[in-house]
Amino acid sequence: MLYLISMGVDAELSFKIMESVRKGKVKKSGYPDGWVEVMREHDVPEWYIDSLAKIGYLFPKAHAVAYVMMAFRIAWYKVHEPLAFYATFFTVRAKAFDAEYCCAGMDAVKRKIREIENNKDATAVEQDLMTTLEVCYEFYLRGFHFDTISIYESEATKFKVTENGLLPPFAAVRGLGETAAADTVEKRKGKSFISIEEFSMCCNKLSKTHIEQLKKLGAFAGMAETSQITLF
Repeated sequence: MLYLISMGVDAELSFKIMESVRKGKVKKSGYPDGWVEVMREHDVPEWYIDSLAKIGYLFPKAHAVAYVMMAFRIAWYKVHEPLAFYATFFTVRAKAFDAEYCCAGMDAVKRKIREIENNKDATAVEQDLMTTLEVCYEFYLRGFHFDTISIYESEATKFKVTENGLLPPFAAVRGLGETAAADTVEKRKGKSFISIEEFSMCCNKLSKTHIEQLKKLGAFAGMAETSQITLF
């Protein structure tokens, strides 16, 4: 736009040409009637006119600056507030987080990455998981850890920053959706459970599969299976 204005093309028309070019409209449908003639009248070179017609998309300068500024902010947090960075990434950006693999330690994460890499038929879900696992591997390399999911302390969907680590939410359990996770957090408020049976009856949006997965992840450590007392 500024170049066309400098060549004497009307400012309003220069803006229209810029917008049409950067959005790919000229490449797709050609110049509207009269535009090429106006540019030629102002001695705009033919190579310039032809080049504009080949552009499919141009990033707005202000938009590009905003991306760079955001990148600097993210980089600052990654260096100076790493746990806040990872908590936000796993909560907001990770397409797939499976506590069974991600919370099993560095070696387990590395094995799962290799397994997916060597699987030529890996699904889209597995590819998303691998991206998350790579960030988990970096997380472990920096000396951090994941705490065991807690039926009392874990949030529904947000990772919580703890002492040198993160506490995964209920949604980190494979197949446990946001609705069930939020329901669980709401129903556990102010309660203390004496058995897994009592917890599952209270938080009844969790399936048997979810309960078994929570057991496997150590969320019920030291808790009895049932509330029944054996006298003899």
